[in-house]
Amino acid sequence: MLPDTMICIEISAPGGPDVLKPATRPVPAPAPGQVVIRVAAAGINRPDVLQRQGAYPAPPGASDLPGLEVAGHVAALGEGVDSLAVGDPVCALVAGGGYAHFVAADARHCLPVPAGLDMVQAAALPETFFTVWHNVFERGRLQAGERFLVHGGASGIGTTAIQLAKALGATVFATANGPAKGEACRGLGADRAIDYAAEDFVEVVKAATGGKGVDVILDMVGGDYIARNLKALAADGRLVNIAFQKGSTAELNLMAMMLKRLTLTGSTLRPQSDEAKARMAKALRAQVWPLIEAGTVRPVIHATFPLERAAEAHALMESNTHIGKIVLTV
Repeated sequence: MLPDTMICIEISAPGGPDVLKPATRPVPAPAPGQVVIRVAAAGINRPDVLQRQGAYPAPPGASDLPGLEVAGHVAALGEGVDSLAVGDPVCALVAGGGYAHFVAADARHCLPVPAGLDMVQAAALPETFFTVWHNVFERGRLQAGERFLVHGGASGIGTTAIQLAKALGATVFATANGPAKGEACRGLGADRAIDYAAEDFVEVVKAATGGKGVDVILDMVGGDYIARNLKALAADGRLVNIAFQKGSTAELNLMAMMLKRLTLTGSTLRPQSDEAKARMAKALRAQVWPLIEAGTVRPVIHATFPLERAAEAHALMESNTHIGKIVLTV
C-alpha cells in the first residue's frame, strides 16, 4: 500500500537555489501505462536549474516539481503494465516530479538498474544517457572511426558523451575549463582535452586533424561558439545543439554550411513524445546497458546531497566546479 502523502521539493517562486523548499503533497497514483516509483535517488540536471529560475516550465500534464531522472523500486502498477512488477529496481526518465519520495513514470521509460551499479549511480543515468544517445548517435549519426568534439566535457552530459563516443569507436575531443577538468576528460577516454580558457578549440581541432576538422560536435554553449563550431567541422559534419548557456542567437555566414555540406540540428528531450522516449529507452537497453554492465561506461558522480538539501546541490551545480553528476538521495 502506498502512503497518502510524501515529502517533496517545491519551487516556491522563480529565483535562486533558496526557493527550493521541502513540502508535503499527495503521493501520485499511476495512470494507465504508468508505474509509481519509490525514489531512492534523483539526478540533478541543468533543466532543473532553468525551471527553478522560471525559464523552463514543465510541459502540459507533467508535475510542476523539478527532477527528470530517478532510481528506486516500483511501488505500484497502473492498468495495462505487465513489463514490470512491484519491487523491481529501476531507473527512469520522468517529465518532472523526481525531487520527491514517490514519482509516477511511464513504464516504457523505465530501465533496469544495471548490474554492478547502486541507486545513486543509476539515478545519474536516464536524463544524461537519453540525451547523449539521441543527440550524438541518432541526430548526429556519429560512427566508429569518426572524430567527435563535445563542449563542457566535465559536465554530466560531457562525461557521458566522452565515454560513449570512445566506447563506440570515435576519436574524442573535449573542451573543459582548467587542467583538473581536462585531466578528468582524458581519464574518461578523451584523446585531446582542450582548455577553453587558454586554447582556441578551432585551432586545436584543425591542427590535430590535419586541417580536416571533426565530424560531429555536441554543443551546449551556443553564442559565439556556433560560428566557431562551423569552422571546426569537417566536410559533411554535423553540429548538434542541446543548450545555449551563452545565448541562442548568433550571426552566421552560412556559406560554410553549403560549401562543406554541414547539418545543423538540435533537440530538447523533455517535450518529446512518450513514444519517442520509449524508442530511445529500447535502444539504450540494447546497445548501451551492456557497456555499463561490462564497466566500459560508468556514470561519474561528483557529490550527493539529501533531498532536503536540494538548494545546496543547485548552488554547487551553478558554481560550475563539479565534474560529472550531482545526485539527491532519499
